[in-house]
Amino acid sequence: MQLKKLKAFVNTRWGFLTLLTFLFWLKTILAYLIDFHLGVSGIYQYFILLLNPIATTLLFFGIAQYIRKTLPAYICMLLLYIANSALLLFSIIYYREFTDFMTINVIFGYSSVSTGLSGSSFALLKPQDILQVIDIVIVLGLLFTKKIKLDKRPIVRRQAVALTSFALFFLMLNITLGEIDRPQLLTRTFDRNYLVKYLGIDTFTIYDGLKTAKNNQARNRAESSDLNKIIDFTKQHYAQPDDKMFGIAKNKNIIIIHLESFQQFLINYKLDGKEVTPFLNSLYNSNQTFSFANFFNQVGQGKTSDAENMLETSTYGLPQGSLFSALGTDNTFEGAPAILNQNLGYTSAVFHGNNGSFWNRDNVYKNLGYQYFFDSSYFDSNANNSTEYGIKDKLLFHDSIKYLEHLQQPFYAKFITVTNHFPYVLDEQNTTFKAANTDDNSINNYFVTAHYLDQAIQQFFDYLKKSGLYDNSVIVLYGDHYGISNTRNLKLAPLLGKSSSTWSDYDNAQLQRVPFMIHIPGQTNGGIQEQYGGEIDVLPTLLHLVGIDSRNYLQFGTDLFSKDHDQVVAFRNENFITPKYTVIGSTIYENGTGNVVTHPSKKVQEQLEADRQKVSTELALSDSLNNKNLLRFYVPQGFVPVDPKKYTYKDAVQKMTTIEQQLGDKSTSLWSKNNDQTTTNLYVTDAPELTNGSDKQTQLPEDSNKQD
Repeated sequence: MQLKKLKAFVNTRWGFLTLLTFLFWLKTILAYLIDFHLGVSGIYQYFILLLNPIATTLLFFGIAQYIRKTLPAYICMLLLYIANSALLLFSIIYYREFTDFMTINVIFGYSSVSTGLSGSSFALLKPQDILQVIDIVIVLGLLFTKKIKLDKRPIVRRQAVALTSFALFFLMLNITLGEIDRPQLLTRTFDRNYLVKYLGIDTFTIYDGLKTAKNNQARNRAESSDLNKIIDFTKQHYAQPDDKMFGIAKNKNIIIIHLESFQQFLINYKLDGKEVTPFLNSLYNSNQTFSFANFFNQVGQGKTSDAENMLETSTYGLPQGSLFSALGTDNTFEGAPAILNQNLGYTSAVFHGNNGSFWNRDNVYKNLGYQYFFDSSYFDSNANNSTEYGIKDKLLFHDSIKYLEHLQQPFYAKFITVTNHFPYVLDEQNTTFKAANTDDNSINNYFVTAHYLDQAIQQFFDYLKKSGLYDNSVIVLYGDHYGISNTRNLKLAPLLGKSSSTWSDYDNAQLQRVPFMIHIPGQTNGGIQEQYGGEIDVLPTLLHLVGIDSRNYLQFGTDLFSKDHDQVVAFRNENFITPKYTVIGSTIYENGTGNVVTHPSKKVQEQLEADRQKVSTELALSDSLNNKNLLRFYVPQGFVPVDPKKYTYKDAVQKMTTIEQQLGDKSTSLWSKNNDQTTTNLYVTDAPELTNGSDKQTQLPEDSNKQD
């Protein structure tokens, strides 16, 4: 009897709405408990968690109740249900990789990173994800088989209005309950986990959309006077260069090697007694290299693009989404390529074997002042030569030489590697290192692809030495962001000699270290540097090394070699690290021991509060600078704003050879220095993709780490 009543109720519009609401509530709660790490504790927080999907679900699904016609009303409900379910599933997948939630900027910026993402997204799927789609299949099946019948009776308008009113009331109740447990939830910048924990995925997305719209409005109303606080902060924050380091690399080529997803723990690490990255280890420990042991990635949701932005501009990425994707097309920058070109005549180029539109690079690089961009269209990027994110690293370096040798010196050249990218898949013919043995394949293979990257860099260095570029170059190597996300660190812990049972947020923060090495051939006073710093500090450090004072530019980083260098490292979520303490939310950890400082002294408390305020101010000012595009109002003395229309990335080879011909004996390219002869024959690689090709290659000795 009860079952018949239930079936009869489901066959009404109100019943169908209730069914969809319950199903979506159920799978949202399952996602909260299984997939997201929201830090829920106590009965009160669990109570709010159970309530938070209801209000917005009713609000959205209730829209269909205003439609009187039967079929359109049901179609509307189903489309809203499917769209909401898709948002939830994509949020789950996104969270697994980024330990964060999708924002409006991420959603609308997806087109700039969509190419090649499908495979890695698929790798992030788990068996339980079937629960996120099976209900849709069942409901559609019940409708098509008429087990659920369409109710032709329209909902009375006042009832639809009552439902909307109730949903809005419930939403306000939900926000109030959240504010009771977490005061100023919406007015202060909390971690997005808080917003989802207290308000739910849908409410968070609405809030984020409103905040994004507000930022866009602020951009349109921006005035030059908005720069005043930023100018004051950066001038006061400026760090005077060390006289012994200033200009030691003047007029040398600058070669940036972007180590994809490469974390500091890989340096000097041995897996089963074998070095994972023997060549990078040798660089790190060389007295010709300034190697930074306490250098952190500071990326947000923009990950690789955030790292590039900090490297090139010394401003932070956005709190939500990618600056490159959201603002890079229209923003004004004071980027490294333009500064180096205008001050010291540097030629600039990027080598990256992926589509130029990935992360909107084909537009952003023009605004930064890059003269050349060699993307996948300049390489043989067939399936055998490529991973999801572009051509393999050994091929990237090898195939870039025919372009690199035509650049006028000094040049600023950046190589963006991709093989060491999640999900860390490498074909068998290139695998020469034994994987780790955990129950997570991405962790196991992380060491395999890192070893491959190490080999690729060694081969590139060998070429630089043979060609003569090495002695006249500064080679900068840096890791862009973490490779193993916080959600997978528990499985990594045993490989690092730690217990997963005692793993904490402190350990996650320490793993945000990435390599930063400045290799200067001929220098002998290098070595391990202990000062704390991050990606925001790269540009002022580099400018001072080549003899350009960064004082006139609006930069938030400081010279790592300066005695005035600021060692408070800000993370994008406003957590921060100092040489003595790691501060995560309201928790203070003591560096080294990882112990929680429960009763800090008044002096420590005051210092950390000052550091917290400085971090908050710095991030807010950087956001204001970028969101409002304030650099359009600021032109440093001697700097000419970049005109992106001057740059096109087609026919690069013809342009370079034309310049060589025009310069004649004054040409400084390697090609010209080598009597108009190529140096590609000097490149020795063991890349199996090339051994049977038209390029004649010399084989390296078999890798000593190769496993049977």
